[in-house]
Amino acid sequence: MMSKNELDLTRPLVLDFDHAVGPFTDENRIDLFDWQERVRFGCGLSTFSQLSEYLDHQLPEAYGTVFMGSGDYHHVTLALLERLRGVYSKADPIDVVVFDNHPDNMRFPFGVHCGSWVKHVAKLPFVQHIHVIGITSSDIGAAHAWENYLAPLYQHKVSYWCLDVEVSWAKYVGLAHAFHRFESADALVKAFISHHNARADSSRPIYLSIDKDVFAPEVAQTNWDQGVLLEAHVMRIIAALEGNIIGSDVTGEISSWQYTTWWKRWMSSMDGQELPELADVQRRQLQHHALNDRLQVALSKATRV
Repeated sequence: MMSKNELDLTRPLVLDFDHAVGPFTDENRIDLFDWQERVRFGCGLSTFSQLSEYLDHQLPEAYGTVFMGSGDYHHVTLALLERLRGVYSKADPIDVVVFDNHPDNMRFPFGVHCGSWVKHVAKLPFVQHIHVIGITSSDIGAAHAWENYLAPLYQHKVSYWCLDVEVSWAKYVGLAHAFHRFESADALVKAFISHHNARADSSRPIYLSIDKDVFAPEVAQTNWDQGVLLEAHVMRIIAALEGNIIGSDVTGEISSWQYTTWWKRWMSSMDGQELPELADVQRRQLQHHALNDRLQVALSKATRV
């Protein structure tokens, strides 16, 4: 069982599922390539439990920001958060701040996947609230409303911070409180920081998770449709949360994988994922490596020691 002092920032940790995360000067790295087919995009709850148990035996007692490769592994954030049981509680809760172009709160009846994990996090008793920041995806538009898990929204457990998507439907079903829509990224960032600063408990611990598909493509090209945030927008929020962050992770590397599982091939194609050329992957990974270094520095500075 971890104690709070074991959450002090140390070296970045790479969960190396897809060999997409470049080397840091000083790092911990765990080779998880053999888990790639089983876990990438999604998996059954039994497989996810097996991965969680494996990670419990492999992870160091203390680690810094976790880099997990493709956004297809964003659901691994759930396993990292589950490890905080006993460290935090309903009486001593945390918030979760997620940067993502998608809500990651979508229906998935076969276990957990990279687009459904937020719903599972909302059930953790020590998680007070989840803010998903930077959504421009039509996943939260009226046509896809039924695909969202609505219970966490009604229960005031999840909020969407979005732009460039029409969400007026929410007020007609009693969910206006859960949707914060803005005309610009600057306005969104300013409003979120003001919201954080105005909280009665502005010192509440925060776990921060970044999927780089929240960025505009010129910042870092990913495997998914992307948002409009610039690096400066994310850095401003990280700086505003300095001293509150107790853990963090980053996904969204560009990588290539040919699924052998038929339903993963089908679902990833339905989600519009394209298989990039190897040369293009290698070129864009250099862009990601440089961004990762900058994110690591910023998160290291902002993390509570």
